[in-house]
This record gives sequence, structure tokens and C-alpha cells, in this order.
Amino acid sequence: MEGDVIEYRIDRGSGVPAYVQIVEQTERALRMGTLRVGDKLPTAREVVAATAINPNTVLRAYRDMEQAGLVELRRGLGTFVTRSLARPGAEDDSPLRADLTAWTARARAAGLERADILALVTATLDAYDNEQDRHQHPGRPGAEEEDA
Repeated sequence: MEGDVIEYRIDRGSGVPAYVQIVEQTERALRMGTLRVGDKLPTAREVVAATAINPNTVLRAYRDMEQAGLVELRRGLGTFVTRSLARPGAEDDSPLRADLTAWTARARAAGLERADILALVTATLDAYDNEQDRHQHPGRPGAEEEDA
């Protein structure tokens, strides 16, 4: 997959179907700005060679992404990105990314593993979202139970 802007990695032990992993990795790259409109995805043959998954699995992922409007399959040419999911601040060179990279390095230095970091970020984001929801909807039914 030399020259391609994305290289898929399949975690067979995750319980997540391989085609879903391909879609999620593509969406993540689109959000991060690693993939941009016009970029060419690896061919199904290249993905199969790199990941040892069934070609139909790759084609399913590409079809799902095409139906979602993320890519376009051009017969004889390849699969190309047609839509970005990038948000301001998510680019590789953004200050937010630099802060998060530094924080991740500190978390790793403290001995946290990937699963620990993901759990911590998820819990923190959930708590933040819940707090924002309480401020935006004061007196919402059920808020008292959430606080308990």
C-alpha cells in the first residue's frame, strides 16, 4: 500500500467485524484530516494483502462508505474520498492535537495502557457531556437520579 494515505489494521480479537473496522478507521482519518477529499483509498487487493481478510469484506466496507457519501467508487480507477469529516481543531498540526499528544505521552509515562487511556477519556467525556446537559436543561426529569 505504498503511497496510500491510510493503512488499515484489523483487530481480530475486538469482536468488531472487519468491514466495520475499515469504515471506522476511514471515518477517523477523515475527522483527523489525514484523509482529504480527492484522496485515493487502497485497492481491495492491497487491503487484502496487508490484512489477510476476505476481498468481499473490503468491498462491503467500501460500498457502505459509498452509500454514506464518504467515497466514490470509480470503475477502473479506484475508490476516492468525496467528503471530509474534519472539524476545526482536529487537524494533525492543531494546538488541540499537540495538547492531546502531550497528555497521551504523560499518561503512557504514568503506566497507563491504551485501554486505560480510552476508558479515562470516555469517562471524562461522558461526565462533561452530562454536566453540559444539566446546565442546558435545568430541572429536567431524571436529573436528580443522575446526581445520586
